[in-house]
Amino acid sequence: MTQLRIPAVYMRGGTSKGVFFKADDLPSDTQLRDKILMRVIGSPDRYGKHIDGMGGATSSTSKVVVMSKSSRSDCDVDYLFGAVAVEKPVIDWTGNCGNLSAAVGPYAISAGLVEAPTHGLATVRIWQANIGKRIIAHVQMHAGEVQETGDFELDGVAFPAAEVKLEFIDPASDEGESEGGAMFPTGNKIDTLDIPGLGKIEVTLINAGNPTVFVEAASLGLDGTELQSDVNGKTEILKLAESIRAHGAVAMGLVATAEEATEKRPHTPKLAFVAKPKSYIASDGKSVSAQSIDMLARIFSMGQLHHAMTGTGAVAIAAAAAIPGTIVRRVAPVGDDGRVRFGHPSGSLSVGAQAVEHEGQWSVKKVLMSRTARRLMEGWVRVPAN
Repeated sequence: MTQLRIPAVYMRGGTSKGVFFKADDLPSDTQLRDKILMRVIGSPDRYGKHIDGMGGATSSTSKVVVMSKSSRSDCDVDYLFGAVAVEKPVIDWTGNCGNLSAAVGPYAISAGLVEAPTHGLATVRIWQANIGKRIIAHVQMHAGEVQETGDFELDGVAFPAAEVKLEFIDPASDEGESEGGAMFPTGNKIDTLDIPGLGKIEVTLINAGNPTVFVEAASLGLDGTELQSDVNGKTEILKLAESIRAHGAVAMGLVATAEEATEKRPHTPKLAFVAKPKSYIASDGKSVSAQSIDMLARIFSMGQLHHAMTGTGAVAIAAAAAIPGTIVRRVAPVGDDGRVRFGHPSGSLSVGAQAVEHEGQWSVKKVLMSRTARRLMEGWVRVPAN
């Protein structure tokens, strides 16, 4: 059987991994492209293991990225992200991956899509094609190469690496091509959803980073300190979380029905739950004290509780914390420096937002976040031609 041989780079960005491609190396026909990309990852896999592919059978490791030079005057590269379902023949192109955003700048430089200085910081202007937003990546360079090793530690990643600073520009505006429109698509900072089998609960529905549904942990019968082992595999909790997410998608105008959200749009919106600070033991056994954080935050991704925090989830947290009247702000107001530090299953993270109010309307101009990235493997992936 003949196999296709396609140039690719396997990269870690933040707490995610994905297979990166140049757009010119893939078919222009999107159906054929998606078929190839699913086969690269190993989906759909009825065993849920991705043994015959590059995926890791989790929402953090079943990802693809397609890159190209940008035709926009304000950007250097276009970045298209695909979340690949494990057991279904679906690639969700509706949202961004904030973690893999950290790998986009390094990949663009290494792949020759962007010129960079020999030493110092390279600035890569990124057009996030899924949601129509700009991201600025600041990438360290050394001797003409991307500096990948370093001493910046990121909770959820076992080894330190070089810091990549990210600026998410206007992440919660309705400018550009972002789906879902305004930052608060219903016009409210808090809405009430009527969830079958649960009843009415308060939510904040926000477009920032990705469309996100925020609830208080108590709405799910949780306290906010949960790890993956406390949630994943618990059918009733996962079903309830998906029901809230799906009904939130309808309220945000992203789908017509909750069933459509579950079947065709598993990646966005995200569902996150927050709570007041409380001490807990993170997944690696270290203690996170209540005094070291402003709030607790957990997020679901592709039907499972995430092992740390999605990058776009952190963007949404920063935006929602900066604006009075949201559930996140009610739980944890931002500090004087505009930053909020939250505890997640793998540790903690600090993010900051530049929010301004004009004539009673709030906008978020920028969200700042640091991540790390590293090339894990480069060469070619092999895919059966038939």
